[in-house]
Amino acid sequence: MAGQLSRRRFMVYSLAASTLTVAAPLGCDAEPAEGVERARKASDVLVTGADEEMLVLEVTEANKVVVRLPRVEVGQGVTTAVAMMIAEELDARLVDVEIPLAEARTKGNQYTGGSSSVSSLYGPARQLAATARAKLVTAAARRWNLPARSLRTWNTRVIAPDGRSATFGSLTASAAGIQRPAVSSNPKPASRHRVIGKPTTRIDARDIVTGKAEYAGDLTVPGAKPTVVARPPTLGGKIVSVDDRAARAMPGVHAVVKVAGGVAVVADSFHHAFKARDALRITWAPGPLASLSDAAIRSRLRAAVPRLPAPPRGSTQVEREFEFAFVSHAPMEVLTAVADVRAARAEIWFASQTPMDAREAIASAVGLPASKVRVHVVRGGGSFGRRLNHDAAIEAALISKAARRPVKLMWSRADDIRHGRMRPASHHRIRASHAGGRVVAFTHSTASVSESYDGQGLSAQGGPAPVLAPQGGATSALARAGGPLPSDSGLYNFGRVGGDGGSVDLAIPLGAWRSVDSGTSRTAEEIVVDEVSRSLGKDPVAFRRTTLRSKAVKAVLDKVAAAGHWGRALPAGRAQGVAVHEEYGSCVACLVEIDARDPKKPRVTKVVMAADVGTAVNPRGLEAQLMGTAIDGISTILTAGLHIDRGAVRESSYADFHYARQRNAPLRFEAHIMPSRREPGGAGELGVPAAAGAVANAYARATGTKPRRFPINF
Repeated sequence: MAGQLSRRRFMVYSLAASTLTVAAPLGCDAEPAEGVERARKASDVLVTGADEEMLVLEVTEANKVVVRLPRVEVGQGVTTAVAMMIAEELDARLVDVEIPLAEARTKGNQYTGGSSSVSSLYGPARQLAATARAKLVTAAARRWNLPARSLRTWNTRVIAPDGRSATFGSLTASAAGIQRPAVSSNPKPASRHRVIGKPTTRIDARDIVTGKAEYAGDLTVPGAKPTVVARPPTLGGKIVSVDDRAARAMPGVHAVVKVAGGVAVVADSFHHAFKARDALRITWAPGPLASLSDAAIRSRLRAAVPRLPAPPRGSTQVEREFEFAFVSHAPMEVLTAVADVRAARAEIWFASQTPMDAREAIASAVGLPASKVRVHVVRGGGSFGRRLNHDAAIEAALISKAARRPVKLMWSRADDIRHGRMRPASHHRIRASHAGGRVVAFTHSTASVSESYDGQGLSAQGGPAPVLAPQGGATSALARAGGPLPSDSGLYNFGRVGGDGGSVDLAIPLGAWRSVDSGTSRTAEEIVVDEVSRSLGKDPVAFRRTTLRSKAVKAVLDKVAAAGHWGRALPAGRAQGVAVHEEYGSCVACLVEIDARDPKKPRVTKVVMAADVGTAVNPRGLEAQLMGTAIDGISTILTAGLHIDRGAVRESSYADFHYARQRNAPLRFEAHIMPSRREPGGAGELGVPAAAGAVANAYARATGTKPRRFPINF
């Protein structure tokens, strides 16, 4: 197929099979059905195969609809959203739809990130299911010798006017041979949706809460032994010498091997592995940042911010500077990977947002052709961008190769916080120039830490992964040396908008953190918008309403202002804050109330968010995403960041990396989903900048201060 496929233009193929199997290519240039198994045996279980770039739907004889998903589930609910799309078009029961995760393929799009999964799958998944439905109806019509248009589908069955019915599974073999269905294979119009748009409990919710859901640490791979690594006290530290005699002599220890990141211990249990790790006697050479701490990094960033150009003549300036700290991803499930590397092949199990890139990197690291490396994608317990990188999987593969046995590697919480990837620290300088009661120029220049390395060790492996740009947006800062760009979406009518970026290269492992650039750049801009409104003597909501370009953004702002009772009287030390954001073809507004009577222990008491994401496939899932972004905003503005002390990360766990706990969560949370029939936009990262900006603005109003360094209590 020539050309890149869009959501509106793609083809669905029927594969030669003894059960109904249809496939749709996802953004690739391959020939139809290239690399897909040409024949599948009738089976009452999922038939695994090399479906490569195809989104493949199979109806089994057991009346299950199986779609092997080329994305990873990391808690964002993508499997539920896709199951809803499939169930909608097939008129299947949601319980009959299974969405296992595809292993790494050789072609196509397996990228999970950039808030793109639902929007990229919405067209292909629905078309896939609509085609399958048309074939099943046609098969039933032939069996019963009835007009196909007289039949209907319901609850994973085809039903005749006289009440006869047949399960999809009983029709799958005959439907597989149908080339031209007798009824339309077009997806339903939105007006007929019964599943899409209905708040739905996640299909994996029960498995998660009962412990049935399997993560990498739960897998039982024959011979794979628990493994941990002793790591240097400073970032990038190197081994000078190691005495492992005591560790090797301890019970349950199978191997002690050196790797680029430290010394690995393979043992019968993680208890044995940690005990032996602590028995190692290692002399470390300090890393390249051993003389560097926070103050020096902040100073370098400030100096790296490009000068702002001269403001328009006759204008009044509101000029502000902001600092944002490093932030760990800290997903609830620690990084875990199972690896079995042999002389001629390798097999890896882990949660990956970029499994195709991971396979190439693992193959290169262990010296095998990529065709000999198999990557199984496992669900992840959170990510926030952390699983875009595959450093833990590479390390597991190298340990397995060196130890000559399968291993189950776990990075402890301290391992990932102190040696894993983090959101880069940044410095922002913003000037808003106003004249005649309006902003006539807006300039935002930044400097961000960029990762540098010498091509050796894990800092050079597994990342940073490429990050997709938002729809209509610029490339991520992590793919540019120049740091974040200013907001260029035309969100506000601010006259001439510009800015520039600088960077400070440091040997610090960096990664895309939820909302990437926008989590800092747009947050800083929303703070300045508040301060400009005060400079002009205007209410922050009223000022935004008269300045915003988009009707959709105005609508979400109006919604939170009304639902949150903007402007209501509050006692001293308490206040409201508001902010908006537009990205990924979607927009959001957030209103918060904060109790900052004790400025050192502020508590966000209420959050109201409104989002327009086009068609919300699962409003309940979207509400959960918005709630998560609210917690991110509360955390990174008020308390959560990483300190660098003489080349070492000070924090090591949730005890000192102060992410919001239950006691810090808002007492009341509301999410309002704006009605829409346009195709879905992105939602997973959308709410972070608005939530962060609203929290910062509320804190400033409650305390009468103008915070410039985040997190505030750091």
